[in-house]
Amino acid sequence: MGRQVLITDDTAFMRMTLKNILEKNGYQVVGEAEDGQVAVDKYMELRPDLVTMDITMPRMDGITAIKKI
Repeated sequence: MGRQVLITDDTAFMRMTLKNILEKNGYQVVGEAEDGQVAVDKYMELRPDLVTMDITMPRMDGITAIKKI
């Protein structure tokens, strides 16, 4: 099993693209988030090894989410 990743992006297409790239390279995508608040919540629940983070998103931007994580 590869390292666990949480993908965060408000665009479904980008989440799918990142997921395909990561899985082809041995990573296990354990969750996806569409905004920063969901990312923080899922991080606390899943505790992945790595989080990808979009910067500009609704509700909570990526910079704020990373600070909370």
